Amino acid sequence: MRMFDIRPVGYVIGILVAFVGAMMIFPMSLDYVDGNPHWTIFAECGAITFLCGMFIAMASSNGKAEGLDIQKTFILTTSVWVILPLFGALPFYFGATQAVLVDAFFEAVSGMTTTGSTVFSGLDDLPRGLLLWRGILQWLGGIGIIVVAMAFLPELRVGGMQVFRAEAFDTMGKILPRATQIASQISSIYVVLTLACFLSYLAVGMGGFDALVHALTTISTGGFSNYDASFGTFSGPAEYVASVYMILAALPFVRYVQMLNGNASAIWHDSQVIVFLAIILILATGTTFILVSIFPHHHEQAFREALFNITSIISGTGYASVDYMQWGGFLIAMFFFVGLVGGCAGSTACSVKIFRYQIMVASIRSQLRRIHSPNGVFIPRFQGRTIDDDVMNSVMSFFVVFFVTLGVLAILLGMTGLDFVTALSGAATAVANIGPGLGDQIGPAGNFENINVTAKWLLIVGMLLGRLELMTVFILFTPRFWRN
Repeated sequence: MRMFDIRPVGYVIGILVAFVGAMMIFPMSLDYVDGNPHWTIFAECGAITFLCGMFIAMASSNGKAEGLDIQKTFILTTSVWVILPLFGALPFYFGATQAVLVDAFFEAVSGMTTTGSTVFSGLDDLPRGLLLWRGILQWLGGIGIIVVAMAFLPELRVGGMQVFRAEAFDTMGKILPRATQIASQISSIYVVLTLACFLSYLAVGMGGFDALVHALTTISTGGFSNYDASFGTFSGPAEYVASVYMILAALPFVRYVQMLNGNASAIWHDSQVIVFLAIILILATGTTFILVSIFPHHHEQAFREALFNITSIISGTGYASVDYMQWGGFLIAMFFFVGLVGGCAGSTACSVKIFRYQIMVASIRSQLRRIHSPNGVFIPRFQGRTIDDDVMNSVMSFFVVFFVTLGVLAILLGMTGLDFVTALSGAATAVANIGPGLGDQIGPAGNFENINVTAKWLLIVGMLLGRLELMTVFILFTPRFWRN
């Protein structure tokens, strides 16, 4: 039996770790310009991270020619999202926050998975370098999953990932050149959207530093803010700007690539885009009427707050401009379920995603027709294409695993002493990578600072599982996976 060769995985991880270390030069420079002695922490953490990454890459470089097969790709994908936050947590652990290990790792994982839950209070007074680092972590995490999916994972039949394959990919050997090109174009589009968001924030009066950090966390649908009040600091036109760019970031980036290559109407031919936009419009309109009827809101203010907060939750960004826990039980319950919808496949958004619900509905409709007309032939379709059995099975399996995982995590959180609402919404916000939960403690007006240590570790696991779409991790624990 041939020994398992981990060197190709180590080489890629080493390069990525070194890249994370190199990125610390930006917050270091900012703190140095500000005259904040915290810049030395970033210098030390950056040097440690960069050197560790280079040592790992050099030690593994003689095995990179082996390449990545499917088994190694699974290991790489999971390892990246665990190892990079460990190094990303160093400035929190050694820096101004002086966070304990669990808090530093929680913040880094929340950043790189673009969950947006925070354990830090007093954000308004943190060094600007540390606030920028939080934004950089989310920006890196937002694009990371797209590039990995397009360049490494087109053949993985996990949770509907083969939808990417249906767009352009055939076999692992055949797609790599094209996948690399598409990943490069997606990265360019991601940068352009971030720049456009930054300039738009400046245009509506946001300061330069706030515009930069919030552009990073908006396009990544991450939701980290520079203030304890989250986006409530910028009520007004900035909410409309954020809503537009959160929606753009939650649309399929592969459609932007198609538009860039001459198919101007590609995005409007994607049914999940139409459904996603319709859901936001319907929910925002309905919420506006409810707010106007219950609270002394002006119609524009009610619509703005409804549009912003619904878009923030459904896209998984997790900004909050108001404490919507004061909006009444019906809207609070609606926000819980909206967070379990998610954006489109191939976007920076997380959660279940629109296309899985579309496939599930198509399957149910087909089954109901078979019951009504047993002799008929009814084939479920998605965007005009027949849905294969393997696609259907993987999507249905994802639903089962997703909600079972959510339920088990909620039970475990409850066993640590959290109340029902906090445990259930905490599990949902972790697995769906949403950001704020519900209730006074972890709701939009609170944070995760006072959650017990065991619960924080459980939430870290939940965030990683959610960002990796569950089965990518669970398959590592099956004996069959490790057999050559």
